[in-house]
Amino acid sequence: MTHYLIALVSGLVFGLGLIASGMTDPAKVKGFLDLFGAWDPSLALVMGGAIAVGVLAFALARRHSCSWTGEPFEIPPGTLIDRRLIAGGLLFGVGWGIAGFCPGPALVSLSSGLPAACLFVPAMLLGMWAHDCFA
Repeated sequence: MTHYLIALVSGLVFGLGLIASGMTDPAKVKGFLDLFGAWDPSLALVMGGAIAVGVLAFALARRHSCSWTGEPFEIPPGTLIDRRLIAGGLLFGVGWGIAGFCPGPALVSLSSGLPAACLFVPAMLLGMWAHDCFA
């Protein structure tokens, strides 16, 4: 039961953070990606904060063999940068730039009924399914 409570609280904090930071607003995201137009650098601070939290979390995780719920950590050992990784990153970036969403903010936006998210999330799920079928 504890792991469900931890998951619920973590998801709520993550979702509220996405809303507060503006990551659920496609126009704000597209403004960040518009380097040669009306560039909005505010999301760089959000990303910097997320990276800092991630670095600390992974450093702590490496010192322990399991999570607070007792489940083992599975930190991927891979450091290889290959064509598949580059292609996936480019595809992700292009999709992010066109739609103004990445998966987490899209799901939060879907829960609020944002029409763009109602189109994006099914397309994202279709892409995930296609990857599993053809990769």
